[in-house]
Amino acid sequence: MKCTIDRAGRFVIPKQIRELAGWKPGVELNVDYQGGCGVLEPVSKVKLVRRGSFLVATVPGAPKFGPEVVNKILRRLHGD
Repeated sequence: MKCTIDRAGRFVIPKQIRELAGWKPGVELNVDYQGGCGVLEPVSKVKLVRRGSFLVATVPGAPKFGPEVVNKILRRLHGD
């Protein structure tokens, strides 16, 4: 995909890329330049949330995985 930088130095990250990355409006990104490429990474903001008697680490804006996706990933990892 191609993007154009405007006079103010801005460009729009294509919707398809934002959706794949799970980036929502307001997400903070670290911007770096490595090996001739621009690199965008979300700023990690891990929060601990109490769910019943458990503390669960959550990252606001991160994609959510339902049980089907988690089970599919586990099957792949275990070779089933």
